[in-house]
Amino acid sequence: MMARIAGAGHALPPAIDQAELWSGFFRGHYAEADMASRVWQRSGVQTRRGVVNPVHEDISSWGTGARMQRFVQEALPLGKEAVSAALEDAGVTAEEVGLFAVVSCTGYATPGLDILLARDLGMSDAVHRLAIGHMGCYAALPGLGAANDFVVARQKLAVLLCLELTSLHVQPSTETARAGQPTPEDLQQMVTHALFGDAAAAVVLHPDAGGLELVDLIARTDASTSEHMTWQVTDLGFRMGLSPAVPEILGRHARPVVAELLDRHGLTIEEVAGWAVHPGGRKIVEVVGEALDLPEEHLQASYEVLHDVGNCSSATVLLVLERVQQLRDIAAGQHVVLMAFGPGLTLYAALLRRREDGSGDAQPP
Repeated sequence: MMARIAGAGHALPPAIDQAELWSGFFRGHYAEADMASRVWQRSGVQTRRGVVNPVHEDISSWGTGARMQRFVQEALPLGKEAVSAALEDAGVTAEEVGLFAVVSCTGYATPGLDILLARDLGMSDAVHRLAIGHMGCYAALPGLGAANDFVVARQKLAVLLCLELTSLHVQPSTETARAGQPTPEDLQQMVTHALFGDAAAAVVLHPDAGGLELVDLIARTDASTSEHMTWQVTDLGFRMGLSPAVPEILGRHARPVVAELLDRHGLTIEEVAGWAVHPGGRKIVEVVGEALDLPEEHLQASYEVLHDVGNCSSATVLLVLERVQQLRDIAAGQHVVLMAFGPGLTLYAALLRRREDGSGDAQPP
């Protein structure tokens, strides 16, 4: 028995036009550097969502404490909206939830979102809680694994919420960037500022319902390349390090990891009906697609989410999964693969299978 994703929901802060972000703030932030302009134009992002729009509110000089206070203020209504939507989609109530798992690498507080949202949503005071922090963009998948284990072991509902507010971590420009002579570290910030947005995404895991069943999960960490992606707490918020070598490294590992996952269940890449690939950036989606020989239509959901909301860290792969189900008819017994990547460098993949009800195992047609 495996848990099934019986409901999903998300919440997004206001939309921010990518071109407006560049012309209204970041062009001046980087002294109109040609490199930054090219990064912006090639990002694959048209619209992002943000609780902070730097065109109207520049928080790049804020200390980390002020950013964390703002995180709680902004996160609570978004988290409540996303979880409420997922519960309604699953046809269950907050009182039925046995485990509430909250994932975020963009904000911290104690009492945390797990406590505050459980209270505001009306969950039981006996609900189990799990907070997963600072794992980065792949964290939804270990979160799914932990929630699945709880559901299988206790036969109770679990809710997983991924909530990321990356807009709170705009970094100040450096002297080299302002002088139009960006360093490699400046370039990494340019890429980060061009890609990331805010979102909350939630799923309800049920022990015996229709939906996508979590069949298996695999992880691979190449610790020899750990310096290529970092997420460090500084006095001015959290600062990302993002090497241009990341897509090539992930592309090198993608096919062996996915092949191992599918081989366990007698499947091939060609037999997978849907792919939810985390759009860490346009180049990452392209490289992973090439490594797996995926047709363009299997990457459509990833490109669309990147285009519409940007890279929203851990919430993104759940948004892509929602889009996959809108774009493709996943029949009973067919499979979907989720893939997400983050610091480590770490690659996680999950194998899901469509179940229409709780009676017996659905078999591929």
